[in-house]
Amino acid sequence: MLQLGKFQLDLSRPLVMGIVNVTPDSFSDGGQHMQREAAIAHAHQLITDGADVIDIGGESTRPGARPVSLQEELDRVLPVIEGLRGASVPISIDTCKPQVMQAAIASGVQMVNDINALQDAAAMNAVAASDVVVCLMHKQGSPQTMQTQPQYQNVVSEVCEFLRGRIAAAKAAGISRERIVIDPGFGFGKTLEHNLTLLRELRKLAELGVPVLAGLSRKSMLGVLTGRETGDRVVASVVAALIAVQHGANIVRVHDVRETVDVLKIWNAVNRAM
Repeated sequence: MLQLGKFQLDLSRPLVMGIVNVTPDSFSDGGQHMQREAAIAHAHQLITDGADVIDIGGESTRPGARPVSLQEELDRVLPVIEGLRGASVPISIDTCKPQVMQAAIASGVQMVNDINALQDAAAMNAVAASDVVVCLMHKQGSPQTMQTQPQYQNVVSEVCEFLRGRIAAAKAAGISRERIVIDPGFGFGKTLEHNLTLLRELRKLAELGVPVLAGLSRKSMLGVLTGRETGDRVVASVVAALIAVQHGANIVRVHDVRETVDVLKIWNAVNRAM
């Protein structure tokens, strides 16, 4: 079980996290849900489509994305979080700013999704002082530089060691193992071959003893493999999510919730019959 506030999510089946980007420049859906009502309506549609968690982000982390100010990010995400108060699924905030984490937690989110893996001491303190779940992600470099020339001796072992260290740091700060999820950070300072290797060997991350989240939805690696533009990667994204689950992911973070949920229903039914 994954306890997110009052919500208990059963990890005996893979969970689907639906993405709501309140940004003008996210790589896939930038600008589509900038207005509060549009973002809230989209979140409710994703819940209807079967999302187990809604992840709200106010700053794009695509390669080359520009940082946004603290106030701008707060102005984007807080009205949406407040508008989803009382939703039937838990809400996650996708941010690396400690002040945004604190404000979102005060507004009722049950999860923090941090691409910096709480390496900022203030971020660590903000999560440790709460009861929210945190997702610790690996990345190499910053969004501005991460895809310039990513290099590893062994991408799987290096990602595992980084995340092992961040789990230990979180536990030392008072965040229990039951509140920790990890993410290998597909596309965050990785070449296509790095991403494929991580996907093949995802079970090695599961050996760290906490749930694994995989975010492959509509990413450029799928475009390279299929030749499809961002908006035409639904099939590739769903297949990638299924492969991630087959290789040990407990949570998949996706744009296309309905299609992903349908595929995982079939996968779950087959597994139960075995």
